[in-house]
Amino acid sequence: MARRKPSGPRLSSKPQKGAARNPGTSGELRIIGGDWRSRKLRFPDAGGVRPTPARTRETLFNWLSFHLAGSDCLDLFSGSGALGLEALSRGAAHATLVDNNPALATALRNNLRFLGSQAGTVTCTNVDTYLSQRARQPFDIVFMDPPFRQGWLTTLLPLLDSHGWVKSGGWVYVEHESDLPTPAAPADWQLHRQKTAGQVTYCLYRVAQAAGRNE
Repeated sequence: MARRKPSGPRLSSKPQKGAARNPGTSGELRIIGGDWRSRKLRFPDAGGVRPTPARTRETLFNWLSFHLAGSDCLDLFSGSGALGLEALSRGAAHATLVDNNPALATALRNNLRFLGSQAGTVTCTNVDTYLSQRARQPFDIVFMDPPFRQGWLTTLLPLLDSHGWVKSGGWVYVEHESDLPTPAAPADWQLHRQKTAGQVTYCLYRVAQAAGRNE
């Protein structure tokens, strides 16, 4: 889904205030770790795509370093796929990338082909539509960087929980405006790490191991 929020720590389909681009221009993503380290990928300037600071991505993947190998990941509001592609580079078995912008979805598929990877699935649809009904096994890791000032987390965090999108013991990464309180998480999610960088606060939750959880 296209992102529209102020400067934030990842690549996404969101405009940056005061950073207009000429029509037809494109941006560049550099993978910072793993098998595709230093590989550079192009993506369209669809909705205002901007690079994420490498330091923020490195922090997140350091947090997840012992949980990525063989994992099944979901990258919501994927934009240029910075988190999903980085996860694949670092050993994830599969990543599902969801964005509602057709140009970005096409670029994601092209970049997966360029990398020679068949481990990514791109879905071009609204995130809330995608999450409304689960017809597959839950994910090990979910990345979620929604547009700011639209209340997405208030809606989607309960939806992820009620529809069982995350495995027991799995992880959920979210970003939100640093000038607003962190939205309430489901009762069985435990805040593992949290950090603020400029206008963005990012959080990593662990879904508690629970007997009888619907998988």
